[in-house]
Amino acid sequence: MSRIGKQPVVAPSGVTISVGKDNVVSVKGPKGELKQAIDRDITVEVKDGQITFARPTDQIRHRAMHGLYRSLVSNMVKGVTEGYQRKLELIGVGFKAANQGNVLDLSLGFSHNIIFEIPKEIKVVTAQEKGQNPMITLDGIDKQLIGQVAAKIRGLRKPEPYKGKGVRYLGEVVRKKAGKAAGK
Repeated sequence: MSRIGKQPVVAPSGVTISVGKDNVVSVKGPKGELKQAIDRDITVEVKDGQITFARPTDQIRHRAMHGLYRSLVSNMVKGVTEGYQRKLELIGVGFKAANQGNVLDLSLGFSHNIIFEIPKEIKVVTAQEKGQNPMITLDGIDKQLIGQVAAKIRGLRKPEPYKGKGVRYLGEVVRKKAGKAAGK
């Protein structure tokens, strides 16, 4: 039995969970509503504010799906109650970030600024404090979407290994290389 899959997901007060036709789980909470289609082989049961998942056999595919869908629904429950936040910092001379609504304007050392459109489900905030690196904060209820958008922003200028310049997650450690040895 999957250690993760066999644990029930407990729905806190204020969260309603329903399983619709075609095995679509809908989670509604104070921050919003999320839906997730579940594989038809996985059985979902909602009872007394708890969601349990069961698989028909011990095939590798079924075992993988069992824990996956339990984790996805658990992340949905956490998202509609608490929400998710991801912070990125821009490290480099002259690197800047500004936003107008959900349009992010990044200056990352290229000859032109990068205009990046953030999905409407995510709220973006940029901050530039004196003596600190510029910060980008992404807030939302969908963990997958926030992670994907943060990865795309980071991919615009990944941290390079010699000076560490680039866009990185807050708290990310970049291993630096020594560079060229001094001449003879």
